[in-house]
Amino acid sequence: MNWITDDRGNRCSVERFGSEEAARKALASCSDCSGCSGCSDCSDCSDCSDCSDCYGCSGCSGCSGCSGCSRCSRCSRCSRCSHCSDCSDCSRCSCCSGCSWCSDCSGKKEAKSSRPITVPIVDDLHRKLFAAVSQPDALNMSNWHTCDTTHCRAGWVVTLAGEEGKALESRFDTLLAAMKIYDASCPGFKINPCRFFDSNEDAMADMKRLAEQTN
Repeated sequence: MNWITDDRGNRCSVERFGSEEAARKALASCSDCSGCSGCSDCSDCSDCSDCSDCYGCSGCSGCSGCSGCSRCSRCSRCSRCSHCSDCSDCSRCSCCSGCSWCSDCSGKKEAKSSRPITVPIVDDLHRKLFAAVSQPDALNMSNWHTCDTTHCRAGWVVTLAGEEGKALESRFDTLLAAMKIYDASCPGFKINPCRFFDSNEDAMADMKRLAEQTN
């Protein structure tokens, strides 16, 4: 597939939008998103990542792992939504699927979402992470977790955070949990979510660079 990308890691495919010009136009219509795929006409979004096939969104913030959403408005802290349409004023939704015509939703799965969020801190994360992925067959960027001793970059960040990391991953997802752990453990450093989808070689080089910078 032929992808058009911008400097924030967002991308639109020529095949989906019919021409390179249309794909570039859709890409340019997004605002403040990073690592999103196939989105168009999003506006006033902030801190969105890893969304796909969204369009007509506005006023969204903190979305992660959304897929197939359309005409969403004023959503907040949504996670892992799928095939939603015409939603508005939603907040704290998690693992939604096949929703339509939602309005003023809040606190879905309340027992889970109302629990306090604990984001673990991994001391010296950059060096500990590079030491872990440098072991034989320890890094596999094609899966979050392959086995107990093989993970991708995000999977290793969650694993190094222990039980609290696993709990955060269960509440959100591997990508968002890893980003939160990076934020808490490395003040002043902001991980680009696209780095979690690098090849093994590119991921290893970036983790090595960060580990060496902390010496």
